[in-house]
Amino acid sequence: MLGATGTIGRATARALVARGHEVVCFVRPRAQGRAGSAPADPGLDAGAALRWVDPTDPVALARDGFAGERFDAVVSCMASRTGEPGDAWAIDHRAQGHVLEAARAAGARHFVLLSAICVQKPLLAFQQAKLAFEAELIASGLRYSIVRPTAFFKSLSGQIDRVRQGRPFLLFGDGRLTACKPISDDDLAAYLADCLTDENRWNRVLPIGGPGPAITPRDQGETLFALLGQAPRFRSVPVRLLDGIAGTLAMLGRIVPALAAKAELARIGRYYATESMLVLDPATGRYDAAATPETGTQTLVDHYRAVLSGERTTERGDHSVF
Repeated sequence: MLGATGTIGRATARALVARGHEVVCFVRPRAQGRAGSAPADPGLDAGAALRWVDPTDPVALARDGFAGERFDAVVSCMASRTGEPGDAWAIDHRAQGHVLEAARAAGARHFVLLSAICVQKPLLAFQQAKLAFEAELIASGLRYSIVRPTAFFKSLSGQIDRVRQGRPFLLFGDGRLTACKPISDDDLAAYLADCLTDENRWNRVLPIGGPGPAITPRDQGETLFALLGQAPRFRSVPVRLLDGIAGTLAMLGRIVPALAAKAELARIGRYYATESMLVLDPATGRYDAAATPETGTQTLVDHYRAVLSGERTTERGDHSVF
């Protein structure tokens, strides 16, 4: 398994171990680590073996990761940390490709890939990188399950503290530009783990959401205010603000390369502010909540309630909008 130190990855490792699989997690070394060893605890539950290996290095991947052993399957939750173009192509495409080749050499017959539902409309570098690897996986001859989930709970939790402090919930436009069927870490992990044994999920691209109905950002804000017993207060942020930020950074990026990467982050923010995380109907170009499959039992309301009570904390991604 790859990507086991992320929130989805940790949940997936637990789900695989709970189902009786012998799990070996390949963990990217940090500054304090080195390939082949585990000098620090990456936060995984007991039951999965750890091997520290750099997946961007095909030699190290074969030597320190697969290590000449036979593996039945690969589950990859690995993803670029920021979505910036260089990182995206290095991890979401090339590193995944290295894993695919090493997995074939190790005798693996099934590759379960955690992708993203937003690749349906690929306007960003990380989406294009993910799609490029999806195509390679499909053409590889291995059995595959490509899972494209909708929004994660953590990506919809950025304003909890803001609302708890009595501040307004920020919306793009009227808060009804987009919708999603949020999915919990545990429900997505169970879905990924069961791809190994459920033949209906083999050799398929699988969009998946949590239990419906689809909700908008305004719905999310109203839910938070209701749980806190507060009257709803919203503040609208114009989408053109993100357009202006992205355009300015892109222009300055011609002079200062680091700002070009920041421009991509602004474009990522705009994408999520204006595009729904639901199945896209190619015939109409519209997002279709009814066509978006559902799984699991945990709802965003459950998550918000647990965070507000202190039972749960939320780790947010590198490119959260708020």
